[in-house]
Amino acid sequence: MLIPLLVSCGQYLDTSPDRKLVKRVEERLKPDEGLPLPAISQLPPQTVEQALPKFKEGRPKSATILPPPSATKPELPKAAPEASKQLSIAAVRSMALENNLDLKIAQADPKIAATAVSEEEAKFDDLIFAKAKYGKKNTPAQNLDVVSFTPVDSNSPLKNEIDKLTAVPQETEMLDMEAGIVIPLRTGAKVTVSSPFDGKRQFRGVASDQYQNALRFSISQPLLRDAGISNNVAGIRIARYEQQAVDVKTRLQAIRVLAMVERAYWSLYVAWGELDVRRQQYENASNNLSMVRKRVAEGLTASIEINRAEIGVAERLESLIIAETSLKTRQRQLKLLLNAPGLDLDSQTLLIPETSPTLLEFNLDREQLAQRALDGRLELLELELKLAADLTKIDYLSNQTLPMFMLDYNYAALGRDTSSYSGAFDQTLSGNYSDWSVGLRMEIPLSNELRRARLDRAVQERMQRLTSQQLRELSVRREIYDALDQMNQNWQRILATRQNVVLAGLNYDAELKQFKEGLRTMTEVLETLTRLGEAQLREVRAIGDYQVSMIDLAFATGTLLGHSRVDLGWQNN
Repeated sequence: MLIPLLVSCGQYLDTSPDRKLVKRVEERLKPDEGLPLPAISQLPPQTVEQALPKFKEGRPKSATILPPPSATKPELPKAAPEASKQLSIAAVRSMALENNLDLKIAQADPKIAATAVSEEEAKFDDLIFAKAKYGKKNTPAQNLDVVSFTPVDSNSPLKNEIDKLTAVPQETEMLDMEAGIVIPLRTGAKVTVSSPFDGKRQFRGVASDQYQNALRFSISQPLLRDAGISNNVAGIRIARYEQQAVDVKTRLQAIRVLAMVERAYWSLYVAWGELDVRRQQYENASNNLSMVRKRVAEGLTASIEINRAEIGVAERLESLIIAETSLKTRQRQLKLLLNAPGLDLDSQTLLIPETSPTLLEFNLDREQLAQRALDGRLELLELELKLAADLTKIDYLSNQTLPMFMLDYNYAALGRDTSSYSGAFDQTLSGNYSDWSVGLRMEIPLSNELRRARLDRAVQERMQRLTSQQLRELSVRREIYDALDQMNQNWQRILATRQNVVLAGLNYDAELKQFKEGLRTMTEVLETLTRLGEAQLREVRAIGDYQVSMIDLAFATGTLLGHSRVDLGWQNN
């Protein structure tokens, strides 16, 4: 007997959404957001040095590749310690989580969603009420109805007499009081328990004091429309689904911002690498100019070579200036995302990337990653929560199309006394006098078009969302495959540009040596220097693009690369 009662109480108090879906949301919102590429790679990762010999033999036929950490990066220009700040990618992510304005805006959404749940739950708050009214009347004599007397005693002289009643002048004091509580139940019923008191004292005419009291109980229970726990807590469940959807959306916004920060970080890395290449080009051209001037002064080279060397210096100076401006722009982009104290947009502090790029090749299972994305993409989880809310809404609106049948029951224990309220209250407790009633009320709309239209719209919205879910899943798979192909392309670019840099460096050294022997002009030397610089730039860009393609792959799976165990800070409540 006790167990069914406890089960019924649990069902009555239960307003939580689907438990399996809630568990999935809670597991998905745990702090770990890393995509462990080394752990899911089918083959041991390869460095550039390990992969380059095979690349020279010919393009590999397999095209499923990806990367983690190595220590190869362009030499970075040295800045004054007080004017520079070295940042690892883990520090950048942590700063963004703490200071990014987009995230601070998003953090307010879960709090707003929680208030919506509180609003729905407040519909079942009990209501305590009390009222009191005092009045006084001093009325003159008044003509009342004409009546015929039907006495109980058949011998009464008033039998069948017709007369007019007249109210004598009266002075009356009245005091009405009532206190009680209204309890809304999750079955749809409303229970009211109250105790009214009223007292009346007459001072003129015929003195007549009266004190009345009652204990009233009433309940109104819907039998069709608005009946049942599931219909009455539908608003709470929908609000909880929406709250969890907001939590998921906020986590997604955090991942999106961190991905933007990481892209900006590697964009800055590329800008430093480009500046370093341009500086090396300028220094080499300047050294060549000094060497040519010395050889002309010694009579070993024609003076026209000085002009050619000066042209080479001027061209590289322009490229160096453009690279410096590009570095400032990308630093400002990262500072905007970080919004950290001491890193104002126009501050002179130089941000220097400290984390080495990941230069490893991975062999990843395309279908495994696609399934991982379908399980981990927060957009899909958010859509699933909305579909669950749609289903709850449809069930509720389906109930709203039913007729309204209301069962009403009222009971009151009555008491009266001519001397005091306490006497009336004692008589009420005795239970000698009572007043009760039971009844049915019915409301049936003639067309019911309004409620049916709302139900039809909810069904169509759910069907639309189901179609969107299918399209979203196809889009997720496409993003995974695109990210894998893009990453494979960038890995091949790294190998190709690394080989090109080596060959271009050897060619430049050979051309410079032949110039010193009088077999080449400075124009030809500068051409090979330019080709060397372009090859170095392509390598730097390929490395940067490779890091970004890994970020895109992780983002496509709904996670991050996991350079650090940074907790995004939002848990499902």
